[in-house]
Amino acid sequence: MRVYESVVAALESIGVDAAYGGAGENAAGLMLALDASEKIRPVIAKNEQGAAFMACGHAMFTNKLGVCFATAGPGAFNLISGMCVALTDSYPLLAISGYSTVAWQGRGGLNETSGLARTPDSRMMFRAVTKKDPATGEPADFLVTDPDDLIDTLQKAINVAFEGRPGPVHVAVAEDITDPKIEVTNFRPLQLPETGVMPDAAELDRAAECLTEAIGAGKTIVMLAGFGAIRAGANELTRTFIERFQIPLITTMDGKGVVAEENPLAIGLYCDSGHKAAWELFSDADVVLAVGNSFAQHATFDFHDGLFDGKTLIHVNIDAGEFDKFYKADHVILGDAKHALQGLLDRMDAQVGPVPERDYRPKDYDERFIISPQKKLHPGEMVQKISQMLPPGGIVLTDAGAHAAWTGYYLELKEGQNFRKPGTYGPMGIGVCGAIGAKLAEPHRPVVAAVGDGSYLMTGFELMTAVQYDIPVIWVIFNDREFKLIKLYQLSAFFETGLAEFDNPDYAAYARACGAEGHTVDRLEDFEEAFRTALACGKPTLIDARITRLALPNYSPHPEGILAAVWSGVRERFGL
Repeated sequence: MRVYESVVAALESIGVDAAYGGAGENAAGLMLALDASEKIRPVIAKNEQGAAFMACGHAMFTNKLGVCFATAGPGAFNLISGMCVALTDSYPLLAISGYSTVAWQGRGGLNETSGLARTPDSRMMFRAVTKKDPATGEPADFLVTDPDDLIDTLQKAINVAFEGRPGPVHVAVAEDITDPKIEVTNFRPLQLPETGVMPDAAELDRAAECLTEAIGAGKTIVMLAGFGAIRAGANELTRTFIERFQIPLITTMDGKGVVAEENPLAIGLYCDSGHKAAWELFSDADVVLAVGNSFAQHATFDFHDGLFDGKTLIHVNIDAGEFDKFYKADHVILGDAKHALQGLLDRMDAQVGPVPERDYRPKDYDERFIISPQKKLHPGEMVQKISQMLPPGGIVLTDAGAHAAWTGYYLELKEGQNFRKPGTYGPMGIGVCGAIGAKLAEPHRPVVAAVGDGSYLMTGFELMTAVQYDIPVIWVIFNDREFKLIKLYQLSAFFETGLAEFDNPDYAAYARACGAEGHTVDRLEDFEEAFRTALACGKPTLIDARITRLALPNYSPHPEGILAAVWSGVRERFGL
């Protein structure tokens, strides 16, 4: 087989079912090999950045490998934002790119990125955005210049992508070895590595003893779950654990939906745009069991000092690098969330007797789902309607922006549904494009991209990709003609705002021009009808939701709420 035919056959052997990429001369052989595949569905995006975001979406809620590809030079560099997402958000992703002819390096060949003779250095760039090999500490960025090295390199890359905390790897293929006359003579199928990390028994023993003693002493324990619990597939085990020991659950926005949010032990979001009930419960807790949580900025109120003062912190994470970054844990468990929770459950179940059911929700818990009627469409009301109408197994993705706060706060997920916002890298456009990959990965699941108009404008041309490949995603655009989050920051920090407003096109007309369905709504009843139609039509659909500018998302920069934040600001300003 030729080199790129071998790449495709190797990916087929480990169950890869889709690959997202951009067209280009250095990728021409790969495009032909993918076109001939009966097992891998190729998707040519309008921009390679969109392709990388789609590959992230493909891996987001599955244990599948996300695959993206590009030609050499600028096409390859366009993959980098998506690889950064995979790196920070822990998605197994393989990026394959062309590489200009090695024999001509330094001569000024087309798309050369050797770093010689005033050319960009792609090896340096990709080393900065790939996961490090746990065995060597070296970034998993590979350049294949010998066809006999291809399969070994692919196998090593796949191993690194899945081992421990998942992440992105990159394989560049030199143009020298893609000549149709060159063949791979040592082809063999690849093997998927085992995933998951088994925790140390002694670490489990110590943490289980701490939790058991706390239960016996009547102390308040709270579980704080992050995306690591979802990534590990620990949803059912998390529910079993909190119900067995009557431990209330709060989540970061990334951990939202790990347990159905109608569960009486699911209290809400603990973050700067989270729920008051969750803030109060955390404040009163004696012991915090943090599962799959990296304690990022928005989940810790800008790394608030003293967040865990007076509390015992038990930290479970698959990545040892997450321990003690800023908040020192009393007990750590290095392992994936599923194995760690199972180990704790096994140990504690034999030691703890029946625990009476408790209701940790305050009486006003459901008030966050009631919003005063307004003439213009309120984003919170719209998200409530999505909650009510989202089918079983539904996925809701957001982008970076105020719409993510509205969606995280008001969306109530049922069992089997998922929500995802951008992680700490936080690019605009990941939700717009990632929804295409999420839908193609699991076609039976409804996928809704609830995105801001600013983020949609950056990557919304990928609607054409969804139309071309018949991928029925629903995009709901929160249209207020401004970068609201940026405007709010400007006003709070500088007491003025500028360059934060813009004009929008007629999105519904644009959608119809692309061959998709398009709706314009500015009232809640119109949105309900449009969303119902979108769910039923089976086509890519764009809903232009013209929301009010007057609504502000729930937010506090202080873990004890708005009043504490105001008082903290006064003391800081006047030196009190």
